[in-house]
Amino acid sequence: MTVEFLPAYSPELPPAERLWTLVDEPLVNQSFETIDEIEEILVERCNTLNNLKKEIKDLTNYHWLMNP
Repeated sequence: MTVEFLPAYSPELPPAERLWTLVDEPLVNQSFETIDEIEEILVERCNTLNNLKKEIKDLTNYHWLMNP
């Protein structure tokens, strides 16, 4: 992944915002006893997302974004 800086005002939703549906899926409607539990799930989810490159590109690749 690379960090893409956006202007302070973007009329369209920043592309990263679309990733929340993939990131928060295992956290929705759950309760956790400790921060460590949440951290463990987030680390697992990040590892999973690392293997979902096509899905991430499909969610975040606006027509006006340049391809690296």
